[in-house]
Amino acid sequence: MKLKFLSLIAVFTAPLFTTSVSANDQLAQSFCAYVASNDKNNLRKTLSESRLRLKNVYDGIACDGLPMIRFAIKHNAADVAEFIIKQLPGSQVAKMGDAEWAASNGFAASPIIETIKARSAS
Repeated sequence: MKLKFLSLIAVFTAPLFTTSVSANDQLAQSFCAYVASNDKNNLRKTLSESRLRLKNVYDGIACDGLPMIRFAIKHNAADVAEFIIKQLPGSQVAKMGDAEWAASNGFAASPIIETIKARSAS
């Protein structure tokens, strides 16, 4: 009896999961657009309205195949990068290797590198 009940729940809730996946994709695209345009205010507003914490969703978002901080470095989006870095735990920022990636990809002069180093040290 319990197995039949669980099967019915799975059948009726499956459409809910597919809808949320497309909503998550749309949200991720919005985040990437805000990063590319260095729009910290809309990024913060969207996170708040969606009741999300950046540290909880950061690993699941890729912009053009790059993590959000690297995407911000690539687009010289210093304000957004600083916001993102401050929202993540310092230990996580230290482990990601974004400063090394930037140096090896021609972005060593980016002011974002100093923000990464400062956050990694804390």
